[in-house]
Amino acid sequence: MTRSRLAPGAGIVTVPGAAPVLRTSGGDFLRIDTGGVTGEALVRRLAGEEAPGGEPSGEESQAAELARLVEAFEAGGHAVSAPPRAPLAGRTVHVLGDPLLAGPVARCAGAEGAEVQPITPNKVAELVRTTPDHRTEGRLAVVWCLDSPVPEGLWDVADRLPDRRIAWLRCHREGSHAWTEPLAAAAGDVTSRHVRLRRLAATPAHRELAAYWAGHRTPDTGPHPTAASAALIAALLTADLIAWAEAEAEAEAEAEGVGVGVSGAGRQSAGLPARRRLRRIDLRDLTFTEHPVLPVPDVAPLPAPAPAGTRSRSDTAGARP
Repeated sequence: MTRSRLAPGAGIVTVPGAAPVLRTSGGDFLRIDTGGVTGEALVRRLAGEEAPGGEPSGEESQAAELARLVEAFEAGGHAVSAPPRAPLAGRTVHVLGDPLLAGPVARCAGAEGAEVQPITPNKVAELVRTTPDHRTEGRLAVVWCLDSPVPEGLWDVADRLPDRRIAWLRCHREGSHAWTEPLAAAAGDVTSRHVRLRRLAATPAHRELAAYWAGHRTPDTGPHPTAASAALIAALLTADLIAWAEAEAEAEAEAEGVGVGVSGAGRQSAGLPARRRLRRIDLRDLTFTEHPVLPVPDVAPLPAPAPAGTRSRSDTAGARP
């Protein structure tokens, strides 16, 4: 019979002279009403320990009460009968771009359970063109990393990945700053085009920024990411992938009418949602800031210019015959 153990990150604190307290994986302290069960018996049961010397501990007479307590721990996500799955297990993450950044991203995503595969820009375009496979919806992601500003039009095709329910995540460097853009996972999410438009709208130096992106600049002087800054960027991108995977897992569980596992239960992001979060990382001191960003709605096209020699009503309003 499989016996439940404390969930990873959770623990029981034995306060001298007082009842035991649960420290949750989120860092909260909760008082435990042990009823007729001793604190020692509960600790041994959830820590998987035997009674000292292997002698009977009297738990047999408290079996029903102890089972009730363990069930309460399980219901709250504080005890599990099996180790939780890696957060990116069952997800395929395609990684491409400059090896200095793409390599650490691939390692981090793989360590979290993802099946990591290299991909080329042409293959990304194929993902956009192919017929959507409902079996892989919400299970594929593309991460593109650049150690430079984004060349004009490079990410235009990839911006259509979310329309195919393929997660789209990216980062790039501009001088001493690296940017990680919001993860886009469905139609209407923030794409690289939206980020460019929002950044241009937010700065009075929009002409200069546009010229910088277009390549009208002096040769790059770095600083290029170091092992430490590349690891930071990879960790932040992997965190966004985990947030995406957990949201997809919750949606799948709701669709199937089953409960959500411990890994995503009740956990709230401390900052902005991954799909609305633009980060700027300073490579000089490894600090970063987060900025909210929303998609840019489509607008109606401008009216066609009137033929030469004609005037619109507004042009002739108030004119004398």
